[in-house]
Amino acid sequence: MSENEGVTTLPEPTVRTRTKSKENVKKLPPYHVVLLNDDDHSFEYVIKMLQQLFGHPPERGYQMAYEVHTRGRVIVDTTSKERAELKRDQIHAFGPDPDIARCQGSMSATIEPAE
Repeated sequence: MSENEGVTTLPEPTVRTRTKSKENVKKLPPYHVVLLNDDDHSFEYVIKMLQQLFGHPPERGYQMAYEVHTRGRVIVDTTSKERAELKRDQIHAFGPDPDIARCQGSMSATIEPAE
């Protein structure tokens, strides 16, 4: 029997390396969630809503409540279109202000492209 008899020699493995191609990732354009003023909701209501829905601290909520009161509108969040729609809908579903008897429902909000 010769030295290499009965021994199978395997070819050297071929190692293929993949070079990652950069994918063209398109960043979605941001949208503003805009809270609109009315006379049927208190500052306390606005502050509480902004805290619960957006996580804004009371001080920031007060600033936004003041701005919506004096300017008629305030941007409360800038995010993706899908999340902006969700947050607008959450504002619309937040319910009436329990401290104001004439209040019949939630505040109004809209979304708009951020420029």
